[in-house]
Amino acid sequence: MTKDELEAYLHSHIPLAAAMAVNVVSIEKTSLTLSAPLAPNKNHRDTAFGGSVSTLATLAAWSLLRLRLDAEQAQTAHLVIQRHSMEYLLPIEAAFSAQAKFSETSDWGRFEKAFSTRGRSRIVIGAVVRCKELECARFSGKFVALSRPTEQVD
Repeated sequence: MTKDELEAYLHSHIPLAAAMAVNVVSIEKTSLTLSAPLAPNKNHRDTAFGGSVSTLATLAAWSLLRLRLDAEQAQTAHLVIQRHSMEYLLPIEAAFSAQAKFSETSDWGRFEKAFSTRGRSRIVIGAVVRCKELECARFSGKFVALSRPTEQVD
């Protein structure tokens, strides 16, 4: 999937992504970066709303997992987030980005094997939110992949 295809998918299937004006910056095998402007995502203090920061990080992590699964698995998967944590380090006063990566505790091989054999699996994906090159927030999310009939599409 290209950057434009992913962005169109997010905007059409997740209305909040369109309202936030989420942009796909880069897609790589082990990382994915999304960005968002401040204007539609600001709070009463003219800084980024915490919910928008969390949402951008969640979308980046979910998208990274979605694309990797689509590229490496023959069967399709339904992806959901089971839990996440956010650590807010600095106020965000301009456009911001979230770069998702498989975290140090992620084990892709174990995840892939469990999904192939049992039809379900869990994995932790981390993301860093930046503004003007500064690390402003950290995300860690546990995602669940469940097998489903091939005719259904996320």
